[in-house]
Amino acid sequence: HINSFKVTSALSAAEKYTNVSYAQGYGTDDDVIDTALINEAVELAKNSDTAVIFAGLTDLFESEGFDRKHMGLPECQNELIRRVAAVQPDTVVVLHNGSPVEMPWIENVKGILETYLGGQGVGEAVCDILFGRINPSGKLAETFPKKLSDNPSFLNFPGDGDTVRYSEGIFVGYRYYDYKDMDVLFPFGHGLSYTTFTYGDAQILPASYTTDGKMTKEKIVIPVTNSGSRDGAEVVQLYVQRPDDVEGPVKTLRGFKRVNIAKGETVNVELDIDDETFSWYDIHTGTMNALSGRYNILYGGSSDDSCLKTLEVTRP
Repeated sequence: HINSFKVTSALSAAEKYTNVSYAQGYGTDDDVIDTALINEAVELAKNSDTAVIFAGLTDLFESEGFDRKHMGLPECQNELIRRVAAVQPDTVVVLHNGSPVEMPWIENVKGILETYLGGQGVGEAVCDILFGRINPSGKLAETFPKKLSDNPSFLNFPGDGDTVRYSEGIFVGYRYYDYKDMDVLFPFGHGLSYTTFTYGDAQILPASYTTDGKMTKEKIVIPVTNSGSRDGAEVVQLYVQRPDDVEGPVKTLRGFKRVNIAKGETVNVELDIDDETFSWYDIHTGTMNALSGRYNILYGGSSDDSCLKTLEVTRP
């Protein structure tokens, strides 16, 4: 635990934007559904333009000192979200948590803001996003599965006594969910914005020589257009599919770059590609091998295949 110099709550930060009413909704010392607290929040939500519920994992559910036994939020929070969303269609959930959680109410809320574990100014930062002062541009660095049993480690964790088998090997995260063709709550690399980005057709610039005789790397150039009405930032992601005759993940992240793009502007995003981009670890030889063959380069704003465009290349 850190004793911050100054903590600004979202409640106090929101007051500079609009009139705010507050109801506690639930307690944080235990996971007990307090009907009186929930009823108070429901009545307040009925008479408000928008309901914003701050939820997350307390010390009882998540800590550095123990492993989590499930992926659920406290049930008192889930019940609060369900009850409020039933009477207020414009309900937003702000999550404070250090790792993915199940969201059984996801179809009933208007939006979700994932803040993870922010610092002492997180309250002001959240309100800047909620009220549109800042255009969010974060991307998930992990996959959010729909439920605990979807995890690749589910059958082996926590193990037997002092032994845990990591039998999933390299099939962790998006690699596992891709290979299983499994639906997830939110894919690796996912993140929404108050603007939209459109990806054009990528091109590969071949290697060349500089004036001092050094060979440059090949580059893939990806045109990205801010097609919305707000300036924003996008994280361009590059994945590679290995040849059909090579076993392994469906695709692997090989590069990414964050770019700021003004509304209506198109930016050519350049990412280096070389033999390492098309290399795979061979467990039999203990080396990285760049095999000849046809590869698909996938690029876009998320690991979700529906968000990716494809460029086919052949490596000699």
